[in-house]
Amino acid sequence: MDSAGKIGLIAGNGKFPLLVLEAARAQGYEVVVAAIKEEAFAEIAEKGAVVHWLSLGELSKLIDTFKRAGVTRAVMAGQVKHKQIFSAIKPDVRMMKLLMSLALRNTDSLLGAVAKALGEEGIVLENSTALLEPLLARAGVRTRRGPTEQEGKNIRYGREVARRLAEYDIGQTVVIAETACVAVEAMEGTDATIARAGELMRSLEGEASILQRALTVVKIAKPAQDMRFDVPVIGVATIETMKQARASCLGIDAGRCLLLDGEAMVAAADEAGICVVAE
Repeated sequence: MDSAGKIGLIAGNGKFPLLVLEAARAQGYEVVVAAIKEEAFAEIAEKGAVVHWLSLGELSKLIDTFKRAGVTRAVMAGQVKHKQIFSAIKPDVRMMKLLMSLALRNTDSLLGAVAKALGEEGIVLENSTALLEPLLARAGVRTRRGPTEQEGKNIRYGREVARRLAEYDIGQTVVIAETACVAVEAMEGTDATIARAGELMRSLEGEASILQRALTVVKIAKPAQDMRFDVPVIGVATIETMKQARASCLGIDAGRCLLLDGEAMVAAADEAGICVVAE
């Protein structure tokens, strides 16, 4: 991206949109925010940009908002939970036609179709990470300690499973114990997957088991990851969820996973004795 002009921001859940907004403004962009009211944090309205609140199903309103503002380039940032597709949100006519046209209703298909619809109206969707390249995970161990021998085995096995999972755009996270798959991500999201794995392992307490209780979480990018949307993101909240689930190690993709709250996330992991490694 160049460092001037106007850009649209489609803001979903979490801190990712806030960071994109701050980075864009710092680089000289005038930012027009389309905030998904079912997802975006209210504090985005306090960042000094023009914010338009709209529902997830209001595709026509999204396009009209950007066109009226003279936006010809936009980025998506922040999670929009996959399960929202099947919630009580009412799609407008344009979104309904889009949904009915999809052969598959997974994340790539839906967001790819939205990107195409924007493009047809002269609004190019660009990589959401272009403004935040310093936050992409660098290869290597990010925390004080590296993985143990068993955690290393769990990561290698977890990456094999996660790649297969991601090929079908089902999820990007798996939780492993003693090279056994404890939980895989689907619509519930990463944190809920980790929490479910922790509950399962706690249910085994007091019972004979060959599984070591410590869990390894592996979160990867899709094999053909579209960096315009659905980029893997890790932050302090992920570490807190891992701590509650008694997970001891996190394996992520170098260069294709955003580390939010950088130093704070690493500090939280170190305090909890959690290893974070990017490969």
